[in-house]
Amino acid sequence: MRFSEVIGQEDTKRHLLAMAASGKVPHAMLFQGPQGDGKMAMAMAFASALLCQNHAPGEEACGHCQQCAMLEKWEHPDLHFTFPTIKPKGSPSDYKPISDDFIREWKQLLRQGPYFTLNQWLSAIGVENQQSIISVGESDELQRKLSLMSSQGGYKINIMWLPERMNPAASNKILKLLEEPPKQTIFMLVSEQPELLLETIRSRTQPITLHRLSDQEVEEALVSQRGIDEAAAHRIAHVVAGNWLHALDELDANNENSTFLDLFIQFMRIAYQRDVRAMKKWAETTAAMGREQQKRMLTYFLRLIRENFMYNFQRPELNYMTEAEENFAKNFARFVNERNVLTITEKLQLAIRDISQNANSKIVFYDLALNITVVIKQ
Repeated sequence: MRFSEVIGQEDTKRHLLAMAASGKVPHAMLFQGPQGDGKMAMAMAFASALLCQNHAPGEEACGHCQQCAMLEKWEHPDLHFTFPTIKPKGSPSDYKPISDDFIREWKQLLRQGPYFTLNQWLSAIGVENQQSIISVGESDELQRKLSLMSSQGGYKINIMWLPERMNPAASNKILKLLEEPPKQTIFMLVSEQPELLLETIRSRTQPITLHRLSDQEVEEALVSQRGIDEAAAHRIAHVVAGNWLHALDELDANNENSTFLDLFIQFMRIAYQRDVRAMKKWAETTAAMGREQQKRMLTYFLRLIRENFMYNFQRPELNYMTEAEENFAKNFARFVNERNVLTITEKLQLAIRDISQNANSKIVFYDLALNITVVIKQ
C-alpha cells in the first residue's frame, strides 16, 4: 500500500513522511476525520512505509522489496490488525472472540481496496445484521503478540480499525498497553467516532486529523480510477460531499440507499395519509432488518429530512441529493418546514437511541410512524 493510492490528503501524507524520516514516530496515533476521508488507507500506507526496509528517508514504501511483497498480500508478520468481530458459530457461550477468528476474510477485504465500511466488513463475514465489538479477548491476544520480538527487526505495528467498538473491559486493557507499550511498537487507531473512546485513551494518542475531500479530488478520482465521464463524476462529487465511500455507493445501482429511499417514500406517504394499517405493515417490514441496518436506515432518514428542509430555500449549492432523491423532494420538501423539522429530527434520533439499546424494533417503528403522522402536516 502506497501513499499514492490514497485519494487527496496531501498535507497529511507529507506530515507522516516527514515524521518517518525524522525517526520520531509516536508510539500511538489516532487517525480521525469525516467518514470516507481515507483514514484506513492512510494508516495502511504509513504502516507500509515504516515496515519497508528499502526506501530513502521521507519517501513512501518502495513497492518491490521483500517487505513490500509481504505487505501486498497483508501477510507481514509484524503488522497486526484489530477490528470488530462477533462470536464464531459453534463457539462456547463464554468465548471471547478475537480478530484472528476472521483474519482470512479480513485480508480478502483489504486486497479489494482500503476504502470500505463496517457494513461491508460484516457482510464479508456473513453477519451484517448483528452488532459487532472488539472484546477483551482481543486485547489479551494483542498483548501476547506484541510482547514477542519483531520477526523482521523493525517496528511492530497494530492497526486498530474502529476502536470505539471496544467493550469497557477491552478499553481498559488497551489503555494499559498504550501506557506501557512494548518496545518498537506502534499503535494506529483508526476511528470514525473518536468521541466514544475513553478520554484517557485519546490523551495517550497523537491525533492525525484528515479533512473532508474536496469535490474536485473526488471528481478526479472518479474519472481516473473508475472511468466515469466528467458530467456524471461532477454530480456524484457534489452529492457525496467529500465522502469517497458514498461515491463508491453511488456507482452501485443496487446500493443500500436505494432501498432506504423507497422505505422513506413509503413512510412519508403513509404518515401523510394517516393509514394506520399501512403503518403497522411498514413497521413489521423494517423490524425484520438487523439492528445495524435499522440504524443506518434511520440515519439516512435524518439526512433526507435535512436535505428536504434545505431544498425549500432554493439554493442548489446547499443540497446534496441524488437525482432520485431530488425528484421526490420536488413535491415532498414543502412538508418539512420550520414548524416541524426539529420535532421530526428529534423523533428519528430517539428511534436510533432506542434501537441501539435493543428496544423492540416493531414497537419503535410503529411509534415513530404515529409521531410523524401528527407533525407532518404542520
